[in-house]
Amino acid sequence: MTSLNYCSTHYGLFTLRDHGTRINGIRNYYSTNFGFAYLGDALDLCRKLPKSSVNLILTSPPFPLVKKKEYGNEDPDKYVDWFKRFVPEFRRVLKRNGSLVLHIGGNWNRGSPTKSLCIYELLLELSKTFHLAQDFYWYNPAKLPSPSEWVSVRRIRVKDAVDTIWWLSKVAYPKASNRRVLTPYKPGMVKLFQNGYKPGARPSGYNITKKFKRQNGGAIPPNMLMFSNTNSNDRYLTGCRDAKVEPHPARYPIGIPDFFIRFLTTRGDVVLDPFGGSNTTGFAAEELGRRWLAFELRENYLEGSKLRFESLLDERR
Repeated sequence: MTSLNYCSTHYGLFTLRDHGTRINGIRNYYSTNFGFAYLGDALDLCRKLPKSSVNLILTSPPFPLVKKKEYGNEDPDKYVDWFKRFVPEFRRVLKRNGSLVLHIGGNWNRGSPTKSLCIYELLLELSKTFHLAQDFYWYNPAKLPSPSEWVSVRRIRVKDAVDTIWWLSKVAYPKASNRRVLTPYKPGMVKLFQNGYKPGARPSGYNITKKFKRQNGGAIPPNMLMFSNTNSNDRYLTGCRDAKVEPHPARYPIGIPDFFIRFLTTRGDVVLDPFGGSNTTGFAAEELGRRWLAFELRENYLEGSKLRFESLLDERR
């Protein structure tokens, strides 16, 4: 992890040396070398941010679930109207070449083995303001069979193990580079590089040229991201158990923010998570040397999120 250094560098929104740095007079709940967490309503806090001050908004808002969760969520019928309130502020604070990445899981209609179209209705609404740069999908191979009534009891559906992730942007060519998220070549590809191949048209219609043999440092990843979400002994959960703090019940794996932060930003950029929860986004940004902001409405979740950064916060005391 990046160690904390007292630094006088100014970055517009922040003076990193000042633990009491504020956004329009609001004191942060805690801070690290690169970021600041704030307690409060996401919309109110976004309104305090300067225009065009954020490179990436990366967040997992409360899902439109029929069954209420302890962290709060809107009914599917009201979800689009609820989320629309944030859109003007998200667009205002984003830089021209910035991105908005939303992880939103799907939901089922009440009492029926059919899926709601709520998240797609939201996407259509967002497309009035943003470009859909690309759709991504998170596959969690360790996800339990759900919904249990239709999957485990009646056996008329398969388990719902894929969530949608929308990558939206203000312009058609936002800041991005897949060179920052290359994955290791598979053994078959390495063997192909070693043994060579015959250029030409393939049955699929693709024309494989000699350029295909060029090694570019890794394979370009697909838009299907596979991360298990089974870690029960990471720093956050261990810290919560030791401190007898209730962990946030809906956390995405660090692989998701790590991927998008590397893909869509460079060191020194600003990443905002307006629905911070356990602040996985801020932690990933910290480790990658990006400045970050996290907003959270519930103090118990914000207090728990501090445990991710305990080693850094210890150095500040």
